[in-house]
Amino acid sequence: MKALVIARLTFREALQRKLIWGVLALSLVFVALYAFGFHMLVREWNEMQARRPDDAGGPMMTYEIFASSMVMLGLYTVNFLAGIMTIFAAVGAIASEIDSGTLHAIIPKPLARWELVLGKYLGYAGMLVIYIAVMVGSVVVTARLIGSYTPPNIVQGMLLIVLVAMILLSLTMLGSTLFSTIANGVIVFMLYGMAMTGGLVEQIGTVLSNQTLINIGVATSILLPSDSMWRLASYVVQPQIAISFTGPNPLGTTVPPSATAVQYSIAYCLVLLLAAMLVFRRRDL
Repeated sequence: MKALVIARLTFREALQRKLIWGVLALSLVFVALYAFGFHMLVREWNEMQARRPDDAGGPMMTYEIFASSMVMLGLYTVNFLAGIMTIFAAVGAIASEIDSGTLHAIIPKPLARWELVLGKYLGYAGMLVIYIAVMVGSVVVTARLIGSYTPPNIVQGMLLIVLVAMILLSLTMLGSTLFSTIANGVIVFMLYGMAMTGGLVEQIGTVLSNQTLINIGVATSILLPSDSMWRLASYVVQPQIAISFTGPNPLGTTVPPSATAVQYSIAYCLVLLLAAMLVFRRRDL
């Protein structure tokens, strides 16, 4: 299949970009700092327990809550870095090659335009899945080796983070067939930020029982469901005691999105990818 050839070439091309290596370097710095932070948490907790009087009552906060919060912080950072990598890696997938004239040398060959779009999508998707798996694995291994803590449902949480990246990738690919590289980057990044803000507004509305704020959050989730999928990921990887204690916060939620939201997000990816193929098929080069 020609799309798979394009996917392999796109994967290799992406790995040659300085931007990708810059993100990978920063990711290594994050992993090192995260491991150091987890070590400090364990040391402080052990010292606090050593100072604790023997006749003291049961602790309000358990070690599980602290450790879960650290894992949540790590996964939140991974989700954010994956989102940034998605947008900036694929922002010029089609637009930059139109501007540079590269596509004029590719399109006349026996290659359908939809195969080009699908191939590039698969190439970037493969790179993102590997990146997210390695980064989530780093967070889990750090929590296990240093903190002796294993978060629940981590595979399910990782798949939801991958879905977040696929949502952003579908939107970025569609934008790349419609707009210039810079315009596409600005639009997708603003929508990404708006979705994150909308998620916070919905959580505030939930705490205040304000239906207007909740509706604003739901509307932004329909427009771009990336944050709703992150909130579901954050919910499934926390133990119930941590969810009950921390309550709604920027890193998590007490009211997870439904299974319908997951189905909507998957359909959202497929529809936007199909739209990108159709738009590029009719576009004049």
